[in-house]
Amino acid sequence: MHFFDIGNIAVSVMGYPISWVELIGTLFGLISVFYASRANILTWPTGIINELFLFILFFQVQLYADMFLQVYFFIVTIYGWYNWKTNTVEKKVSATTAKGRLVLIAATAVGTVAFGYLFQHIHILLPAYFKTPAAYPFADSFVMILSILATILLARKKLENWVLWITGDVVCVVLYFKKQIYFLSLEYLIFLGLASYGLYHWNKTMKNG
Repeated sequence: MHFFDIGNIAVSVMGYPISWVELIGTLFGLISVFYASRANILTWPTGIINELFLFILFFQVQLYADMFLQVYFFIVTIYGWYNWKTNTVEKKVSATTAKGRLVLIAATAVGTVAFGYLFQHIHILLPAYFKTPAAYPFADSFVMILSILATILLARKKLENWVLWITGDVVCVVLYFKKQIYFLSLEYLIFLGLASYGLYHWNKTMKNG
């Protein structure tokens, strides 16, 4: 058994075995979201570690949309890190327009249906790589699309990123609990609290100009 195997247990909490992959991915996810809620640039490097370990975890529990999502996160993390670091004048928090919000809703609906269908059939399309059917492909895709859009908004310091994160976190708490990834489910419950704080803090920052 290698280090990245979900059967390689780091610690057991109340009878639930937590693998090293789940533990490291979860801890750095918490650190990254905390820094994001404070609009701190350290959210990006800590996010990279989170993305690496969750990519490995999600492949092993057949949440393929979440797995591919980590690749996207990595790309946008590099963009966000660069964007925040290279601004000579600190980028201020702002809100999207009403038209922009409608685009977000439409993109979420279309993306969820399209990717849900894709991941529902991915074990048929690519049987050599995905031997097991995807678990909850549409719920997983809904989270994936929300996360894609939220990360873009986060990189651009748009207030609505937190609304999308909050919605996705609620789904993830239930989804990961049903997949028996209990530690990760608990993490997303904490994420829900941090995202709510992020929404409050960013809204306050925006109003104070």
